Amino acid sequence: MNRFDQIIRHPLFQETLRKIDDLEKDRVYCLHGFSHLLDVCRILYIEVLERNLAYGKDVAYAAGLLHDIGRLRQYEDGIPHERSGLLLAEQILTASGYEKQERRLVLRAIAQHRTADPQGEGLDALLYRADKRSRPCYFCRVQTFCHWPDERKNQTLIR
Repeated sequence: MNRFDQIIRHPLFQETLRKIDDLEKDRVYCLHGFSHLLDVCRILYIEVLERNLAYGKDVAYAAGLLHDIGRLRQYEDGIPHERSGLLLAEQILTASGYEKQERRLVLRAIAQHRTADPQGEGLDALLYRADKRSRPCYFCRVQTFCHWPDERKNQTLIR
């Protein structure tokens, strides 16, 4: 089994996503469930391949799958999700067989996925772009009410 499959099957990952889904059940804006996470994974890994970068699929998918895991604590305690998810992500990555250097790389990307240099080539920048590109703002039914500034909406899907 691939290590990212182990993440998906991890009880803490599944339980946290269920709780996030429940907390977002009445949310009209972008959701942070499994579909979003997979979209981020795929977009991130496509960019890795297009740019011929040295990030493995397991590492790219780990970052995509775990980048919003802290949403639960953000909703419950107000702790920003890019910080509150680090402990959960560390647990899940360790249990899923990721090496220390890989865990550090993924955790750094998660911690910086909201503030990374949009033009960078680090995993944090790839995650930042994939997260933004995963949102279908063009077709969103609440786009005119969205709190995102216009420059972040409808970001180009192609470099």
